[in-house]
Amino acid sequence: MFEKVTPEKAGISSKKVMAFIDYLERRGLVMHDLIMMRGDKIFAEYYYKPFYRDFNHRQYSQTKSFVSFAIGLLIEEGKLNLDDKIASHFPEKLDSELHPFLKEQTVEDMLKMETTASYPSWFTSGDPDRVHLYFNHGARCHPSGTFYWYDSNGSQVLCALVEKLSGKKLLEYLKEKLFNKMGCFENAEILKTPNGDSWGDSALLCTPRDMLSFARFVMNYGTWNGERLMNEAYLKKATSKIVDNNPEGFDTATSYGYGYQIWQTENGFGFMGMGGQDTVCVPEKDLILVYNGDNQGYSHARDLTINAFYDYIVNDMADIELPEDIEAENALAERTKNLELYYLKGACTSPFKDNINGKVFEAEENRMGIKNFSISFNSETEGVFKYENKQGKKEIKFGIGKNLFGKFPEFGYSDGVGAVRTTNGFTYNCAASLVWAEEKKLKLKVQIIDRYFGNFTATFAYKTVNDKLTCSLNMVKTAEDFLDAYTGTAFATEKQ
Repeated sequence: MFEKVTPEKAGISSKKVMAFIDYLERRGLVMHDLIMMRGDKIFAEYYYKPFYRDFNHRQYSQTKSFVSFAIGLLIEEGKLNLDDKIASHFPEKLDSELHPFLKEQTVEDMLKMETTASYPSWFTSGDPDRVHLYFNHGARCHPSGTFYWYDSNGSQVLCALVEKLSGKKLLEYLKEKLFNKMGCFENAEILKTPNGDSWGDSALLCTPRDMLSFARFVMNYGTWNGERLMNEAYLKKATSKIVDNNPEGFDTATSYGYGYQIWQTENGFGFMGMGGQDTVCVPEKDLILVYNGDNQGYSHARDLTINAFYDYIVNDMADIELPEDIEAENALAERTKNLELYYLKGACTSPFKDNINGKVFEAEENRMGIKNFSISFNSETEGVFKYENKQGKKEIKFGIGKNLFGKFPEFGYSDGVGAVRTTNGFTYNCAASLVWAEEKKLKLKVQIIDRYFGNFTATFAYKTVNDKLTCSLNMVKTAEDFLDAYTGTAFATEKQ
């Protein structure tokens, strides 16, 4: 579908691409994949093992932008207007008279995130119908159409509206209208909410190449191979600055404004997903960046990545092809041929190692419910963290100064349906790495790399207290709605 060329043919030096890659690694960004394309020519495409080209990657809030375009298609069909009151489309969901603020809220208000309310988490609300939750719970804070208020629940209501008016699931509708004609998103899927709606604010799974095709279509403002598939006017409006989205007053990579479920960037626009599932389009350069990763908990990750893209690539890109640079091209190819998922870096051994190897520590009562644990070193490069929590005995195998891949042992996490715990023994794929942070301190990083992404870091600090070897355990997790049993602190004493 797209031609692959050297960076020089796209107007950028291979040295600059390598500097960009080096910067991301130097700053500790957790990358899963990265693609850059100018016009229809891909000049950089990398996958960080174990991720690969055809991996269906969770896109999180990039899904919202797809809902926006489905809304635009419904408007083209005459089934919907931007000034429609959203509540008028869901009379069956209303338990009582609506608050005036919400009663007046329009479809356009929701597209541009100028909604009226805040809502309880649907993960814990007990209401399986997020549309019902939206209209009947939450605080009515201000009139809609007044200022930017990031509202994921509202995006989900718009998804339900698409499915109600089209009579099709969101992805089915988009495939029929766009993607089947474009030859992309063939194996994509969208996870479900508990009542069976598509999880339209967070749960599209597709390949990086699918996202690249979507971005190219939007950059073409609705044409594909010369055929118009969608209204140009809607796409130009959707990708423009409609509202200010900077209530904090600080300049960031995405504080340039907001359109219809689409962010403004420096001289461009983008689709943004939690943790680092981002697509940036720079029309004046005819340039697209697609990348995925899991930087949940790393608050500056998006700014670092996108600003580096502008500094290293966008602002140094020529309008013409550059002369061939075989030496630089070969150096870039060598640098990127074995890219790997982030893992902890540090000391791989310690003089204190034998003092704790295989020893069991019994924990005092703690919020994680961990009863006991041990760290065993099976070789110079691998080991295992064994522990007992509320579910029973568990173990996580880790690499020492590298990742070791396996299954995360916690049961009951959701699979195809959000917030619905599985009961069939389903577990997530994970990666685990361990290093010595200090002579008597270990650090373990566990990354969930599945339909859901999340991570936690466990620090084990050992000290002799009253002639007994003790371990203070600290766990910090970042994840959407799971890993709660892997955050907190515990004090443990060596079992005698």
